[in-house]
Amino acid sequence: MSKVLVAYFSATGNTAKVAAELAKAESADLFEIKPESPYSAADLDYTNKTSRSNLEMADESCRPAISGKVDDMTQYDTIFIGFPVWWGREPSIIDTFLDGYSFAGKKLIPFCTSGGSGVDKASAHIKGIVGDAVEVDAGKRLGAEASEEEVKLWTELLGL
Repeated sequence: MSKVLVAYFSATGNTAKVAAELAKAESADLFEIKPESPYSAADLDYTNKTSRSNLEMADESCRPAISGKVDDMTQYDTIFIGFPVWWGREPSIIDTFLDGYSFAGKKLIPFCTSGGSGVDKASAHIKGIVGDAVEVDAGKRLGAEASEEEVKLWTELLGL
């Protein structure tokens, strides 16, 4: 039986709720990707061109520091990676997480919480970061209110 990890970043709590349902549905370990310097409301103000989130997303090489690390990534075969959609893709802190481990031979499954933006651009961007030795699923957009049943149905469709 393969071991599953649900790793997620949540700025407002929506992704955390979905990640918890996913971890419960899959009996998976849960890891919160926490910024070393937490985001304030001002940092997340997308209408302010000089807000931290705007500046991070404008710089493709930006890698915000993470507090904590997965102790043993080698034990996982499947890793769900959850995040809110920022500017059409995953936040830069997800890129920091992806750069921090070798995912060769593993399956990554992105999921996002968003009112309307999809996960397609993020999935392609993630594939570009981790490379061809990693299977990256197309992923799924889930609403913040996604139930355990909805999440379980999705993972069954994935064949997990």
